[in-house]
Amino acid sequence: MTPLGLPEGITACLFDLDGVLTRTAVVHAAAWKEMFDDFLRRRDGADFRPFDPVADYDAYVDGRPRAEGVRSFLGARGIDLPEGTPDDPPERDTVNGLGNRKNLLVLAKIKSEGVAAYPGSVRYLEAVRAAGLRTAVVSSSANCHDVLVSAGIEKLLEVRVDALVATRLGLAGKPSPDTFLQAARELEADPEQAAVFEDALVGMDAGRAGAFGWVVGVDRVGQAAELRTHGADRVVTDLAELLDHPQPGPDERSGR
Repeated sequence: MTPLGLPEGITACLFDLDGVLTRTAVVHAAAWKEMFDDFLRRRDGADFRPFDPVADYDAYVDGRPRAEGVRSFLGARGIDLPEGTPDDPPERDTVNGLGNRKNLLVLAKIKSEGVAAYPGSVRYLEAVRAAGLRTAVVSSSANCHDVLVSAGIEKLLEVRVDALVATRLGLAGKPSPDTFLQAARELEADPEQAAVFEDALVGMDAGRAGAFGWVVGVDRVGQAAELRTHGADRVVTDLAELLDHPQPGPDERSGR
């Protein structure tokens, strides 16, 4: 292992955004809860069962493209809504309408609360760049660029593959590996030369499906075992751990 906690031969690092580089996962979870709870209250009345910002967020929406997150959660509740169109107004009860409502809420929260990068992630990004490795951010968010700028880390990432790029290129979202593979191509790296850094289970699935050289699970919410089961080669609670302890401990084993 190199001083970066990566195998020899890794030339590119592909980072998820929310929960890996920036503290925005909790903001997204709160926006999903506010949107879904309002919809479910209107729909179910006295039988209302709220959206769980931990269990439901992790299982159905974390890491997925926005519309797919809406479909996934509604499907789990046995709710079938029309798709609508991407231009649906946020008050319309369609898959796209609910997704657009969530996006308005998250943008308002980011504007009022700001965005911060994890200090350990900034330290790791700087070390990766200093070592000559190439970097990309791979996110299902359509607001990725604004978040990077707000967090002050845009210049540490050479390539951005986000929801806007995925739509333009027709790339499937996570758990498909397509967006990660696109980022690797743009960094001129084969999959086995690239490391994936993710906190979502669907991100682990994408890393495994893409046969990437190394997959790091970032455990911010106490799901280390699940990250390993879904394909993490190593699990850390902060990216700085890879610098402080580059060699995996004896109890850490690959999930592959």
